[in-house]
Amino acid sequence: MKMQIAELKPVGPRGMRWAAASVLLIAAAFWLSAPAYAQGADIFKGADLALGEKLIVEHQCVQCHISKVGGDGSAIFKPLGKFNTAGLMRGMVEMCNTNMNLGMFPEEVTAVAAVLNRDHYKFK
Repeated sequence: MKMQIAELKPVGPRGMRWAAASVLLIAAAFWLSAPAYAQGADIFKGADLALGEKLIVEHQCVQCHISKVGGDGSAIFKPLGKFNTAGLMRGMVEMCNTNMNLGMFPEEVTAVAAVLNRDHYKFK
């Protein structure tokens, strides 16, 4: 029996973007399924709250939330059925980071989420 080896073809820029996006999506799914759900607000331990406050202002988070929900933007903080754990809330901050192309590092996302937890969510 003769085995054939598939011919490898170069992938263009579109294929590379798709592959990179797929890897990121898989990594995000893995990360979101990590023990962060079970850790509660412990995931914010040691977070730099001053940095989180600075980033919220710098990235104009409040203005974006106002544009999405109106009023003072605070209605976005406890959407019914959206999430009910610190890990899920941090995941929402990461989603904003990704969707808005903010370029925050993981510790910066955690800092922002820690401020939101302190001021709005109060997860234990």
